[in-house]
Amino acid sequence: MTTIDPLSATIASTPDREEQKTPDAAPRRRGIVFWIVRYLPAEIAGTAALVVGGLSATLWTDAAPLIAVAALVGEIIGFYAVLAVTIYIEQAAASGTRRRAVGRTAVLLVAEFGAAELLDTFLVRPAALMLGVWLIPDPVWGMLAGKVVADVVFYAVAAGAFTVTARTGLRDARRPARPQETAS
Repeated sequence: MTTIDPLSATIASTPDREEQKTPDAAPRRRGIVFWIVRYLPAEIAGTAALVVGGLSATLWTDAAPLIAVAALVGEIIGFYAVLAVTIYIEQAAASGTRRRAVGRTAVLLVAEFGAAELLDTFLVRPAALMLGVWLIPDPVWGMLAGKVVADVVFYAVAAGAFTVTARTGLRDARRPARPQETAS
């Protein structure tokens, strides 16, 4: 009669993390190219909308807070319009129906950007944009300077949230996360 050590059997039957990865699985560490490809189109659209919104506000007022709010609203609309399409395309490939892809897109937008957006929208970005417009005489340069400062904080939080959604399996509609994959 042969006995099998349970620990050895578990180790032998569990493939290494490298073997568990499918060809389209995300790597553990993401390089700068990944983040640039992921966020640059949304940043371009958001920045263009920020400038248009902020400059439009200067037609009616020279009050830094109102210019900052108009710029902020423009940036949010431009940024999330592009990201919603990007995430929908990712999820459409993994989801069975359009309705499921739309639902997953909404969940992932909130999971990835919810905390970052709350902090950004209600504290960091308005203050940074207002200071930029107030300190720099040219409103366009002031808005852009404030945007860069706010983006550093925003992406620190959003990149961490993206990593959490990827590691927990929330981004992969085809398979649920397994406990051994999420515990790191």
